[in-house]
Amino acid sequence: MELTLEAVALFALKLVHETEDGSPLLRDDLVMGGYEREVFGLLVRQGALAGILLKIDECVGQALVAVGGVETVLGRELGRLAADVQKAATLEELNSPLDALKHYLKAIQ
Repeated sequence: MELTLEAVALFALKLVHETEDGSPLLRDDLVMGGYEREVFGLLVRQGALAGILLKIDECVGQALVAVGGVETVLGRELGRLAADVQKAATLEELNSPLDALKHYLKAIQ
């Protein structure tokens, strides 16, 4: 799960920070400091669902701004998928919506 969480954060932050003529955002870039696999791993081991959801919400919130908000086609779908993630009541319930969010972010970034 830690890898999926990190991938969601990476793909979301790529939307925010990558430019057409700039270098790609990588997992070891400073902007990823609070969203590294180890950070998510600690939260998962602690069962800190609220902390995980907060970190994902931070990244997706920035991505939503980058795509023009929930009024855009991309933003509406991103908002819907993010809302599905936030509905998870357990770590197990987080897997499916998190995977869908990861695939969507990867496709649009």
